[in-house]
Amino acid sequence: MRDIDDLIEKKTGLSIEEAMSIDDTNLYKKLGEETFWKLSTIFYTKVFNDEELWFRNIFKNRSLEDAIQNQVEFFIQRMGGPSYFSHRKGHPALIARHMDFNMKEKAAERWLYHMKEALSEVPAIDEDSKKRMMNYFTHTAYFLSIGVTGQQEARRNESGNL
Repeated sequence: MRDIDDLIEKKTGLSIEEAMSIDDTNLYKKLGEETFWKLSTIFYTKVFNDEELWFRNIFKNRSLEDAIQNQVEFFIQRMGGPSYFSHRKGHPALIARHMDFNMKEKAAERWLYHMKEALSEVPAIDEDSKKRMMNYFTHTAYFLSIGVTGQQEARRNESGNL
């Protein structure tokens, strides 16, 4: 895991400690459940209306409502709240859950663009929380990009060698 964290730090300038600073405070208690619903609704509205067809197509087999619910429940759980996501869907297993998506670096950057915009539109999220969340989201987006594309490449290589 340290190798991937080092690679992410080289790409983003964020240390693992900065990325995981969301664990230094309970953002769920601080911000409240409604704030996560607002954030994810704004975020996915932007994503589903993105002007870039290649990016919108990543989500074409998902409903807006399901995307929002999954993200809200994951964020709430990850940021100190109840385990809604795990109770409904099982372990988050982020890489496995994203294997069917285009997770190239360009997609991670587009995802982060929309998340930064969405964070700026939720007044209930203070600057310190925005910074902690954006650091975590940045690390996680690159973690998924590296992890998923690596797994996808390994699968292609395996199927080519059979």
